[in-house]
Amino acid sequence: MTTTNARTESRLPNPVQFVPELDDIGGALFKATANGSVPRTTISLVQLRAGQIVGSDYLTARHTGGLRRAGEAEERVAAVASWQGASLFTDAERAALALVDAVLTANSAGERVSDQLYAQASAHYDDKALTTLVLAISQVCFFVPLALIGKPLPGVSAKDQWRQ
Repeated sequence: MTTTNARTESRLPNPVQFVPELDDIGGALFKATANGSVPRTTISLVQLRAGQIVGSDYLTARHTGGLRRAGEAEERVAAVASWQGASLFTDAERAALALVDAVLTANSAGERVSDQLYAQASAHYDDKALTTLVLAISQVCFFVPLALIGKPLPGVSAKDQWRQ
């Protein structure tokens, strides 16, 4: 017997109706990461990778779609899941992807962001850009609980997304 899990709405109603500040928080985080110190493509690659790591269909689809709409090559979008072995990313992008992997993946051998990884990232990004990368990871991570608990539907507009 085959079962389908075809949902037509998220688990939660629109969280903004209960916490209207979410719009302001999301807007402020977007503005902070759009300060020009890190290319928008890099931020989107990092956020796509975060969605993949935490296993969120919604975040993965959202950031994949954003990269595609921005004209990013399909090969690069698809390669984010296996970026370590892909030659499609610049050294700076690879350092940013390594940071998000380190932050979101447990390391039983010790600290997640080693001095070596920090040095690698700081070789490509100045202090403002590194802070912006931290905020880009924070931005997507801020919404991870809503994505995993609320299960918004990938590809559905924000207004049509939430349970009525």
